[in-house]
Amino acid sequence: MNTGSASSLLDHLLATQPAPEWWLVLVTAAVALVLVGYRPLWRLTRAAVTVVHEGGHALVALLTGRRLHAITLHTDTSGLTVSSGKPTGLGMILTAAAGYPAPAALGLGYAALLGTGRVTLMLWATLLMLAAVLVKVRNIYGLLTVAVLGALVFGVSWFGTDLLQAGFAYLAAWFLLAAAVRPVIELQRSRRRQPGRTDSDADQLARLTHLPALLWVLLFTALCLAALVVGGGLLLAPVEQLHPLLQR
Repeated sequence: MNTGSASSLLDHLLATQPAPEWWLVLVTAAVALVLVGYRPLWRLTRAAVTVVHEGGHALVALLTGRRLHAITLHTDTSGLTVSSGKPTGLGMILTAAAGYPAPAALGLGYAALLGTGRVTLMLWATLLMLAAVLVKVRNIYGLLTVAVLGALVFGVSWFGTDLLQAGFAYLAAWFLLAAAVRPVIELQRSRRRQPGRTDSDADQLARLTHLPALLWVLLFTALCLAALVVGGGLLLAPVEQLHPLLQR
């Protein structure tokens, strides 16, 4: 790629779109709540949350010097990330703790990008993240799941109109911010139904840190709710600016 092409690509990625119509922000928020709250749809959409959850484990494992071996995604929307390294210590703790806050953190990052109008950058950054996860996925269902998500994002970013891209981007951000909370609730419900189960992230962290697993569940909840509040504020900014009833 020559310098001119690289510069043109960079300009395209960093280009900004105008703030969306206020109704688009509210409609995508409502759709995201349905995708998270309506159980039949949640059974399908939760797979995307699992991809981000396992990607969070994988990223922090690499950042803390661990060796990443494989990511597996299961049809029941559970997943597993396998890494090797020191079995105790800060690196292992951070790796184990990264999964549940990952969707909230990514949703917050999306909201920050959308707040500056960088829809294209958000979509292509998502493609890069999905490609990075795909390299380490080691089962057919996982490969299909990540490939379908990647094809969807690519189709919207390459062929979609500005309105479609903005709607998809805002929906993705709202969805991750809202969806981050539900798996934590499900985690605690599962722990209460199966008190002898010790393979959850919270229980692994309890063994690593000698802190109660419930404390980790509460920490996950607090982080996800904080991201929802902050990210929601960033996403709602266009509504406050453009809705005629809210203008002073």
